[in-house]
Amino acid sequence: MKFSILLEAQISEPTPETERRMFFECIEQVVLADQLGYHAVWATEHHGLFEFSHSSAPETLLAFAAAKTKRIRIGHGVSLTAQRYNHPIRVAERVATLDILSEGRVNWGSGKSASRVEKEAFEIDPETLHDQWLEALEMIPRMWRSDVFEWKGRFYKIPPTAIVPKPVQKPHPPMFVACSHNQSAALAGSLGAGSLHFSAGTDVELVERVKTYRDALAGAGAAGKRVNNHFACTPTAIVLKDDRKACEYGFRGGRFFAECLGTYFFGGQRPVGPLDISRERFSPRALEEAMAARNRPGSQLVAINGDPTSARETVSRYQAAGVDELILVMQLGTVPQEIVLESLRTFAEDVMPHFT
Repeated sequence: MKFSILLEAQISEPTPETERRMFFECIEQVVLADQLGYHAVWATEHHGLFEFSHSSAPETLLAFAAAKTKRIRIGHGVSLTAQRYNHPIRVAERVATLDILSEGRVNWGSGKSASRVEKEAFEIDPETLHDQWLEALEMIPRMWRSDVFEWKGRFYKIPPTAIVPKPVQKPHPPMFVACSHNQSAALAGSLGAGSLHFSAGTDVELVERVKTYRDALAGAGAAGKRVNNHFACTPTAIVLKDDRKACEYGFRGGRFFAECLGTYFFGGQRPVGPLDISRERFSPRALEEAMAARNRPGSQLVAINGDPTSARETVSRYQAAGVDELILVMQLGTVPQEIVLESLRTFAEDVMPHFT
């Protein structure tokens, strides 16, 4: 298995100063992850999602991270790819430039976002968003492969143009698609792309999702599409030597993440400004119940919290389901920097060697 980290650029109750500090803390996490042997750093792209994600310019954040590191892969997880978010030519240019400057370390993931905040801020037509996105996905790898690119489609009409620069990786950086359920996993497979899957569900559900993806991927290969056979999940994670301490921070941070996510993506709302969500510590009883539920048969696979022994048990469940990569969300809005750095070290030293 491969182990990576995800940067949402999350922050609880931000001020200009804590927001500024958070970005440098993210870079410190990436530099440490590079030294510890993590596979990749992935950065999201979101706009206007106050507290949940301040990563609105991931191309800048990832370029800064690439300059500070040597081995870790640099992942867009994901670029919002539809015309009013980012024109396909601009995506192709930025990703290729980053691939050159990182010396061929880029993974490129694409998505379209389901939040009302973003769709309405960019005046996105929800009726055509999906089809715009699919057309852009068809165009961008062709831009990287073509000396002169021309396109006449439903949404884009581009006269003969030399799209420069070209990426270092040939024919282009590995492509991934954001997924959250069986249908999107099947779509990722049918496109021949890797699956960046939101981590949720039981072991049985995850096994089914991986199978759905692999079956669709086989069809893409048979159709002659270039295939990136890779299924990744994104659990929240805090792993420390002290089991209870890890759970205190991990479950609180995971709840902050989940409630932010639910507010922006699943409630049909369009919140602006500070969120009405839980930030307090778990009560002793609630914490004990959450700890007892870890790795219980039929329990949800959404988080890896606890000491290395508990973490290895949870990772084994992902491995048994056929997951290729865990993209760990340790940068959580309520978790202080010293805990994130300790978690990165503990996971790398006491969990990763058992699976790599």
